[in-house]
Amino acid sequence: LPPPLPFLPRHHQPPASPPPKPASMFALAAFASPFLAPAAPRAAAPAALSSAFAPRLAPRFGAGAAAVRSASSAAGSVRMADVEELKKLTGYKSVDDHVTSGMVVGLGTGSTAYYAVERLGMKLKSGELKDIVAIPTSVRTKEQAESLGIPLVTLDTHPVLDVAIDGADEVDAALNLVKGRGGALLREKMVEVQAKKFVVIVDDSKLVEGLGISGAMPVEITPFCWEHTLRRIEGLDSVKGCEAKLRMDGNKEYVTDNDNYIVDLYFKTPIVDAKKAAEDINGLVGVVEHGLFLDMTTVCIIAGKNGIEVREK
Repeated sequence: LPPPLPFLPRHHQPPASPPPKPASMFALAAFASPFLAPAAPRAAAPAALSSAFAPRLAPRFGAGAAAVRSASSAAGSVRMADVEELKKLTGYKSVDDHVTSGMVVGLGTGSTAYYAVERLGMKLKSGELKDIVAIPTSVRTKEQAESLGIPLVTLDTHPVLDVAIDGADEVDAALNLVKGRGGALLREKMVEVQAKKFVVIVDDSKLVEGLGISGAMPVEITPFCWEHTLRRIEGLDSVKGCEAKLRMDGNKEYVTDNDNYIVDLYFKTPIVDAKKAAEDINGLVGVVEHGLFLDMTTVCIIAGKNGIEVREK
């Protein structure tokens, strides 16, 4: 017989698992649960968990997943999740929670909105959703939607949307946004302002204390006499102190899907009065549209290392 295993001193024994912490008032989607290391038996898988996710999650986490109620108190049992995976879960959740058959849907542009478009295509192909038409906010979103077989229309024939889903570059505490660093701000605003519900999907790096501080606040302008328009924007009292730069694409001017230019405004401190700035900028001849999306958001779905948080206005 082999010799018995040596006795392990107490300090070599695996530490006991700490008791689970109580949940807070923040509600997290069941989609976030794969990123939790549960200390108790797993609950039954929620019905909302799609068949597309189940095969991928089952090998790692079993058939079930715990529904989570806290974004802050679970930090001790939450593992750092891949940002791209969180974007995917957030994009998928936006469609699962807010799109039903027969809707007119606005499709946003960007790395997170990409997954919402992907999810919509999956559910149409499976037959889970029917009679959907969509309006894309950029050429690249249009191409993605067409590749997935999503029927497309325009505002000319469908001027009212049931829901629009898009990302954002900045989100403040009041769910006001800066958008357009990807260059699609005009079409995004034209579509999203017509939606009965505007669902914003972001990761938590986009949360800011004030608008304009994490990067450019874009303004789309006509190419004609662009230097004149840039100087007029920069001279507005409501954006005083900003630095205005023409967006470049290598050695040439960046051109939007609408054949316009973009002036990026850079601030050292948050915009003092975003509504006043929005009014002043749009009041200038030569300006097409700005990237301040104010009082438009209905729901914001936020992906972070602790899972997914939903904020409603």
